[in-house]
Amino acid sequence: MERTLKVLDGKWTTLVVRELLSGPKRFGELRTALGSPSAKTLTDRLRALEHQRILTRTVHAEVPPRVVYRLTEQGESLSEVLYAMLRWGEEHPLTES
Repeated sequence: MERTLKVLDGKWTTLVVRELLSGPKRFGELRTALGSPSAKTLTDRLRALEHQRILTRTVHAEVPPRVVYRLTEQGESLSEVLYAMLRWGEEHPLTES
């Protein structure tokens, strides 16, 4: 459990993985899908996930350069964790105070 929490640590990280479960995405696509976090924050999260081998970053030699992010097999294996979180959230909705 500690390892999972370490990987999914930080604001936006879980949501980045969720977005990439549907397939590879470019930086701008991720940023838009997430509700426009700051570029620095998203870059930091993507670098951390790349360092942990959860995703890969591919730079295509084009002008302007095209960068695509894709989950690794290890990253895709987090789908069960995220779906369990989804089910739990649906079964236990927030109550307003």
